[in-house]
Amino acid sequence: MLLAVALFSLMDAGLKGLAAHYPPFQVATLRGAASLPLVLAWALATAGPRPLLHVHWSLHLLRGVLGVAMMAAFAYALRYMPLSTAYSIFFVAPLLITALSVPFLGEHVGPRRWVAIGIGLVGVLVVLRPTGQGVLSLAGIAVLVAALAYAVSAITVRVLARTDSTQSMMVWLLAMMALGAGAIAWPDWVPLRAADAWLIAGIGVAGALGQYAITEAFRLGEASLIAPLEYTALLWGVILDATLWGVLPDRVTWLGAGIIIGSGLYLLHRERVRGAASA
Repeated sequence: MLLAVALFSLMDAGLKGLAAHYPPFQVATLRGAASLPLVLAWALATAGPRPLLHVHWSLHLLRGVLGVAMMAAFAYALRYMPLSTAYSIFFVAPLLITALSVPFLGEHVGPRRWVAIGIGLVGVLVVLRPTGQGVLSLAGIAVLVAALAYAVSAITVRVLARTDSTQSMMVWLLAMMALGAGAIAWPDWVPLRAADAWLIAGIGVAGALGQYAITEAFRLGEASLIAPLEYTALLWGVILDATLWGVLPDRVTWLGAGIIIGSGLYLLHRERVRGAASA
C-alpha cells in the first residue's frame, strides 16, 4: 500500500505538471491512454480476453463517466492549488463512500459513524475557509466534485466485484476515460510538446504500477489495516510541493486535514469493531 500511494503521488505530480499546459479533459485523456497499454497487456496475460468481454456494460459505462469527471476535475484543481491542499480536501472521499453505502448498498451506518462523517465535513470547511481567504474557489469545488465522483465509483466497484474481474474493471475504466475525455477534449486539443513525452510516459507507468500495487495490497491484506496508509499521500504531497514548487500548506490546512484524517481513521476503527462483532 505504501508503494501504491507513493506511485500515485508521483503520478499526480506529473498530472499537475501537464495541467499547467493542457486543458483538464486533455490531461484526463493522457492519463487514461498512457496507462491503458500496460494494464491491457497485464490483463490479457493474467486473465485472457474472455473476462474483459463478459461484463456488466451499464455499470462500466457509469464508471467511465465518473472516471472522466473525477480526473478532469482533479486536473483542473491541480492547476491552481498545491498538491497537498488538493489531497487534504480529497481525503473526504472515504467519508462520502460510507455515507453513500446507505442509499446505494443498503448498509447500516450507526450514529457514531454519522457523527464522524459530519466532523470530517467540518474539516473540509476548515480547509476551504468559505468566510476567509481560503481555497473556496472553483479549484476547491473541483476537488470536492472529484472526491464525490470517486466515492460513487467506489460504490459501483463493490457491485461489480460480485461478478466482474479486477482486470475488466481496470481496463475499461482507463479505456473509457481515454475515449470519453478524448472526445470532449478533441475540439480544443492542444498539440503535445516533445518535452512532455517523458512526463506522459512516467504518468502511464506510475499509474499502471500503482493500480497493480493497490490491487495486490487489498487482495493480500485486511482492508481496515492497510486503508489508513492511504493518508501517507499527504506526506508525499508536502514533499513534492516543497521540492518541485516551493510551497507548503499553512496551519489552517494542516488543521483541516487533521480533522478529516481523524474522522476517516475513526470510521475504519468502527468498521473493524463491527467486523469483529459480526465474526
